[in-house]
Amino acid sequence: MANPKRKPLGRKSAAQRARASELLAALKSRFPDAHCELNWNTPFELLIATILSAQCTDVAVNRATPGLFARFPTVADLARATPAEIEPHIRSIGLFRSKARAINETAKLLLERFGGEVPRTMNELLLLRGVARKTANVVLGNCFGINEGVVVDTHVARLSRRFGLSRASSAEAIERDLMGLFPREDWCILSHLLIFQGRRACKARGGGCATDAICQRFCSEAKVAATAANKRTKKSSDSRGKKVAQSSAACR
Repeated sequence: MANPKRKPLGRKSAAQRARASELLAALKSRFPDAHCELNWNTPFELLIATILSAQCTDVAVNRATPGLFARFPTVADLARATPAEIEPHIRSIGLFRSKARAINETAKLLLERFGGEVPRTMNELLLLRGVARKTANVVLGNCFGINEGVVVDTHVARLSRRFGLSRASSAEAIERDLMGLFPREDWCILSHLLIFQGRRACKARGGGCATDAICQRFCSEAKVAATAANKRTKKSSDSRGKKVAQSSAACR
């Protein structure tokens, strides 16, 4: 499936971009070694590991892939295998049957269409089974240094809302907001930084947000901004309601 036409990035104010820049600097200072936490040696290994990571933790994937790649070290080896032969090596991973079929079909397509090499464009990567924008962004950014977009996983989505970077609910809309706020050259590292912060402090439940300086500063600022926006919306709504009431009274 070809990459659908992307919607233009929404305009961001200078204040929004300045705040995003401050957040990025704070995260870079805290996590200078932020990186992709999936283990890989080649683009092929990262592609397969990322497909396997859907609805699964990186830790679980990292436990399974050494055995998988030892048994099927090349694209050709994985393409020649059957899904049934692949399944025992990834049985500990959720949805292992469908993922076995996905990585097998992906390996076959890599051989048939791309000479066994992992492609370097978004449109070509999206042709592969089990690959959507998130997986394609992981591969492009980490293997080839190509910043085509921002990886939006559950951590990035959660922190984007908590830090006031996006009010969107869909991954695609959140990605557009982030791309509009941060410089293109930082898109790949941005996702790693947010994931590191999400795993180590700003967790979905509990965690260290109450005592974390970055969470305290940027979550608080986001709440203040959201409160101000809600007040403006309410004031505008009340004003419209008052005008309508006055108009109705005048017509009686």
